[in-house]
Amino acid sequence: MNKSLDDIYPHPPVGLDPAKLDLARIPQHVAVIMDGNGRWAKKRALNRLKGHKAGIEAVRETIRAASDTGVRYLTIYSFSTENWKRPEDEVQGLMELFANTMLAEVDGLHEEHVRVKTIGDLSLLPTETREAFEEAWQKTKDNDGMTLVVAVNYGSRQEILNAAQALVDDALAADKHGEAPSPVSEEAFEAVLDTSGIPDPELLIRTSGERRLSNFLLWQLAYTEFVSSEVLWPDFDRYEFLRALLEYQSRDRRFGAV
Repeated sequence: MNKSLDDIYPHPPVGLDPAKLDLARIPQHVAVIMDGNGRWAKKRALNRLKGHKAGIEAVRETIRAASDTGVRYLTIYSFSTENWKRPEDEVQGLMELFANTMLAEVDGLHEEHVRVKTIGDLSLLPTETREAFEEAWQKTKDNDGMTLVVAVNYGSRQEILNAAQALVDDALAADKHGEAPSPVSEEAFEAVLDTSGIPDPELLIRTSGERRLSNFLLWQLAYTEFVSSEVLWPDFDRYEFLRALLEYQSRDRRFGAV
């Protein structure tokens, strides 16, 4: 049974009216760069890992709000290929946090018919973390609700290089068998990206006031609307998500047309 806007947003802050949200114009795919965990922790004289742990509740809130409002795909940028450069104890703590959170949340996500998918190179993750993501995929892959896409050890430049190499390999294999290689097209290229089968995001949200792509979905974000929230990620809630949706719906998306 679909929830009403009053059910999804029961206690809106003053000046924010959920009734203004047009449920017929909800973006099919929302991508989120979750930024500000470290600054949130620093403001409270806590270590950075405490900030990452605090950010888990924001992830829960965003998943619920996105699913309840009719978003079909939610992609969250959890760990980039560049994040390995962080201090070893922070990286180790993040990997443990990913594993523990995924195992703790998967049953609830499954009950809500959410499908969990990952993009990125899981082969470099610790065994426990990799297995937690793989277990979540196996348990939820047949669900028909929202798809939660977790970008982990993901870098868009590497994804694009991998896709180009896949097309080269296909062409070489065709030539070896005396066949003409298939022409390169956007459709053929997209079919070998990590996001194959997933529509491009209509909305990208980045928190903490930052306005960088940070090697995230560079191909897929060609015509995406960007919304930058000043809120640090652990303080991001369903009402901040609502603000982003309302901002998106205020835009005139012309895709290069006049």
